[in-house]
Amino acid sequence: MDLNPLSDNEVIELYPRILNELKSRGIIRTNNLIGELGEYFVSSIYRKTPSLPNLQLNLKSTRNIDATSDKGERYAIKATSGGGTGVFASLPLIDDGKVYFEYLILVIFNKDYSLKEIYELNWEQFLQYRKMKPPENKWNLPITLEVKRVSRKIY
Repeated sequence: MDLNPLSDNEVIELYPRILNELKSRGIIRTNNLIGELGEYFVSSIYRKTPSLPNLQLNLKSTRNIDATSDKGERYAIKATSGGGTGVFASLPLIDDGKVYFEYLILVIFNKDYSLKEIYELNWEQFLQYRKMKPPENKWNLPITLEVKRVSRKIY
């Protein structure tokens, strides 16, 4: 699609129309485009790959987890086009010994938002590599070569 003939305002007006179309097709559920696309790709790839569990996306209001496997395992999904995840807003700052999800799925996009890689870490790996992100003082996960090396590459 050639967008050059469109005025600046026409191009800007495309964005909400695209969001509405993605919602009507069931690809996204909110306006958090990167996070929603990450969940969409994960759901699709896990469903199509026999060696991976089937995942059911949770309600958006579910804390700490974005999907649940057919075996009841809890999955957090974080999507990024940068060098780290967003923050895990509802995880406690001090380790309380609870497991908040069994697996973390990292969805990495290229700068043009095309899908680049997907990795899966277990809870223990997440605890080992997480970092406190200032100024929010919340946990995030820097996506380093070491994190990729110890993770299970899905895509």
